[in-house]
Amino acid sequence: MNMQLHGLHHVTAVTGNAPANVDFYTRVLGLRLVKKTVNQDDVSAYHLFYADKLGSPGTDMTFFDWPRTAPEQRGTDSIVNTMFRVNGRDALIYWEGRLKENGVTPGPIAEFRGALSLRFEDPEGQRLTLVDDGGAPFDGEVWDGSDVPAAFALRGFYGVVLSVPAAEQLAMILNRILNFEEIDRRPTPGNALEEVIIYGMDGGGPGREVHVVVQPNEARGYLGRGGTHHVAFRLRDDAEQAAWLQHLNSVGMPNSGVVDRFWFKSLYFRVSNGILFELATDGPGFGIDEDPAHLGEKLVLPPFLERRRASIEAGLRPL
Repeated sequence: MNMQLHGLHHVTAVTGNAPANVDFYTRVLGLRLVKKTVNQDDVSAYHLFYADKLGSPGTDMTFFDWPRTAPEQRGTDSIVNTMFRVNGRDALIYWEGRLKENGVTPGPIAEFRGALSLRFEDPEGQRLTLVDDGGAPFDGEVWDGSDVPAAFALRGFYGVVLSVPAAEQLAMILNRILNFEEIDRRPTPGNALEEVIIYGMDGGGPGREVHVVVQPNEARGYLGRGGTHHVAFRLRDDAEQAAWLQHLNSVGMPNSGVVDRFWFKSLYFRVSNGILFELATDGPGFGIDEDPAHLGEKLVLPPFLERRRASIEAGLRPL
């Protein structure tokens, strides 16, 4: 049975400054704050979800707010870049100008594997890239509540970049356990001595790629603000998740079991000391407890935390 993951679901990172984070991802990048809640495993911290208009799976960049956390120590064995989709060279030119106007200095527009891209960092050093998806089908709906023209808006994820000190262990997991396909390998842009291996899931393409950079001479990275906590991949429903749980158990992959996050269900496992994967269901979605017209406007808690609302709210900084 050739089980498949269906692309990126969400990427979760760390901020030390939630108000500034909200400003950058909503005002500058034009994403919608679709859910303002707390980290269910650490209710002293916000968990902020930015996505398209609908909060569609595959568009959702999320942040834990840990203000007392040290900055990320960059290095290998980590998630090192999140790539978003845009449509066309004109979109990249627009973003190059918009970022500069907002105090961000992007890299040059460059070509890799036939696609143009633009690299930059958020104010805390979170590494991001915009990639021209060539107008590939997008099953979400761009947010029309910002001043970013719809033609240039972010269209969900293109992929993520992982750094590893050696390729073999992760290659075995991606190929043999997760059924990814190696679709390309070539020198890393800007460093011909390093190799990047491109993996695709469910046919590959925008939203379904993982790039693995092999960096044997780099020190190990350590998570902190400006770093990425984990990457989640899409499952259609509970039945697929149950099958994947059985599969992971059958090959001896330690995992969390199914964790009900209310808006989706999660299944976590580590592929290395520094890289955490999640398999998340597409539903039920962010509209289950809020009017879709008013997503993200107030603090929302899953039902099992609602009885603790007063104490949780007392421990959070106003946004």
